[in-house]
Amino acid sequence: MTQVAVAQFAPGQDKDENRRSVVELTARAAAEGAQVVLLPEYAMFTASRVDRRYVDAAEPLNGPFLTAVADAAHREGVYLVLGVNESLGKGADRFMNTLVALSPEGERVGLYRKIHLYDAFGVKESDVVAPGPIDEPETFTVDDVVFGLQACYDLRFPEVTRRIADAGVHVLLLAAQWVPGPLKEDHWRTLVRARAIENTVYVATAGQSAPGGVGHSMIVDPVGTPVAALGEEAFTVTSAQVLARRVEKVRNTNPVLSLRRFSVTSRSSG
Repeated sequence: MTQVAVAQFAPGQDKDENRRSVVELTARAAAEGAQVVLLPEYAMFTASRVDRRYVDAAEPLNGPFLTAVADAAHREGVYLVLGVNESLGKGADRFMNTLVALSPEGERVGLYRKIHLYDAFGVKESDVVAPGPIDEPETFTVDDVVFGLQACYDLRFPEVTRRIADAGVHVLLLAAQWVPGPLKEDHWRTLVRARAIENTVYVATAGQSAPGGVGHSMIVDPVGTPVAALGEEAFTVTSAQVLARRVEKVRNTNPVLSLRRFSVTSRSSG
């Protein structure tokens, strides 16, 4: 049994202020007993649109932002997962949208680089973001609970979560900046619950609050029931316990993963 917290806030263009927010929310979650803390996509830097500002703000994974955040994970004794703008090197014209998992020792235990870019709803993220590689999903384990990682727009592609479920996870940690728009909150809640139900896993989500995101961070159990949820409010935390045996019990009753007759394969971009 593991206590998972999801935190939502509204990151801006001041990376120092964003770092302080991450540190404070992590401390708040740890004080409430969390062992794993999830924060939103683009927690390091967020502007009004994804453009060259994100490239200029990007840092390597050993840069000052993640170094300070790793110190906070170590100080609070928690696993900390959040989204950052990862630099592709000096002179690069794009960056990677990367989710990083840090251990209570401040060490990296997992990475997820967003695969599907947000070229939708009037936005073209691919102008400045490089897609992540289609690698084997990275996981980490806390007690007997296995965690996997995913980011925002990839939620709309069910095969992404299915591959992560196939890697043996009990809990999917999804960081997002779910941009507001007509029916977007409904899409968000529907898709989060669907990914939990069809894969018989917990889905824990941390989304940005307004103005950049819709908020509504939540933790959904393997039958699609929200066991912890936030509204649109900013700078807040909620948490719930997750259990490997709960996943196993649901899968004994509803063995959809073992009964299916199709697998997931990647499609060539060419």
